[in-house]
Amino acid sequence: MSGEAAGAPRRRRRPPASLPDGAIVRLGRHTRVEEQGRVLIGGSPTRVVRLKPAAADRIADRELLVADPVSRALALRLLDTGLGDPVAASLPPVPLTELTVVVPGKDRRLPLDRLLASLPAGLAAVIVVDDGSADPAGIAQVVHAHGAALVPLPASRGVGGARNAGLALVQTPFVAFVDSDVVVEPGCFETLVRHFADPRLAVVAPRVLGLDRERPGWITRYENARSSLDLGADAAEVRPRSPLSWVSGTCLIARVELLGTAFDASMDAGEDVDLVWRLVDEGHRVRFDPSAAVRHEHRTTVRAWMRRKFFYGTGADPLAVRHPVDIAPVVLPPWGALVLVALLAQRRWSLPLSAAVAAVVTARIARRLPHVEHPGRIAARLTANGVAAVVGQGSALLVRHWWPLTVIGGLFSRRIRRAALIAGVADAAWEYARLRPQLDPVRFALARRLDDLAYGAGVWWSAVRGRSPRALLPAVTVRARPRDDEERMPRGIRSSSSRI
Repeated sequence: MSGEAAGAPRRRRRPPASLPDGAIVRLGRHTRVEEQGRVLIGGSPTRVVRLKPAAADRIADRELLVADPVSRALALRLLDTGLGDPVAASLPPVPLTELTVVVPGKDRRLPLDRLLASLPAGLAAVIVVDDGSADPAGIAQVVHAHGAALVPLPASRGVGGARNAGLALVQTPFVAFVDSDVVVEPGCFETLVRHFADPRLAVVAPRVLGLDRERPGWITRYENARSSLDLGADAAEVRPRSPLSWVSGTCLIARVELLGTAFDASMDAGEDVDLVWRLVDEGHRVRFDPSAAVRHEHRTTVRAWMRRKFFYGTGADPLAVRHPVDIAPVVLPPWGALVLVALLAQRRWSLPLSAAVAAVVTARIARRLPHVEHPGRIAARLTANGVAAVVGQGSALLVRHWWPLTVIGGLFSRRIRRAALIAGVADAAWEYARLRPQLDPVRFALARRLDDLAYGAGVWWSAVRGRSPRALLPAVTVRARPRDDEERMPRGIRSSSSRI
């Protein structure tokens, strides 16, 4: 797909899906259970699903055991809608002899030695791709000391090209791509490969935590709490425009036969996001499982850390070329865009208008929920969650994605200055309360703003270099009519369902 501009997303027929008997699907932490288990609320996009008694009775303590065709169909629907996630320990084990590890690396001899020492025994093979190191003999010495295979590249191809060079030699059904500055936690690979019991699964990724240090500095403490690579403690299916829209190539395991051309070697940054979005577009599944983890060596100095954040941002325009529909920094419904504009205006009518819009939205949602006992209460809660999400996305625009415009506008507008101050302080306070980092609030807030400044600068640099604003434009979308395969459930499972 290198260099190919994408238009509307391609839709291919999904491969058949199934889960083995004994598999357990657990409702997500954000999935609400109402009416004695008859109603489920959650997923992405949000759904309100009313189950028939025969189906509801199969979910006990928020878990569903796959034991027959009906429970299997319900389990797959929970996965497809994001209402539930598979429990890896309930899936059949996969021997590590079916897994090959590919390590791209350049000039990282000591971290490479540490990584190779952390890999579990029993792997089919370990392939280290030396991406044009200045000391190839030193890299070779480390590789041979651990009994791994070495693929030396005469010139650097970038991390995507190095991974592809290693993939070309893989002869096992599964491959793990692991960066050289990583330490693999015990049991990580054994947990992740179990997920391939789902035949639609193409990629699964672990949680990326920071390496423990004896005397971590304030930047390290911030990264340990809110690294760009740490996607949190909640399992999820990964999809564009969902709460979890990507996973990092720092460590991921893939089904080789579904990778196709694998990584786009022409991309300096964002090649992992591009791979995930292409796989999802082709009808495959990508999962994130935080019960498995690796440790990453975060940058420890302010300069190196901000350069890395800037680098992450530079992948925005290349992704916009390949995925123009999915790259939007924020995605708002029309009513959400109206509320956001009203609040940013900071006029006397701003709050009354926002409240009126919320009331209308609540009424509309309630009318679409005739299958629940308390549609008004549920609709009000969903609207409140939607307003909070809209405000959060608006704050991100002001202090992260659009901060250069915010600075310029703030020179002339007191309202913009006030909005930016409120957004910056509220965001830092919310994240501090949510994460409870081992760092004082002042330095956490400073790091949070530096994080946004560096990343946003990278996004703007990529947009200017690409001569396109696509990566900066928000998306305002109406609720799409669900496709038949999204809403169809076998008889006896779902009595009614509404997407919000």
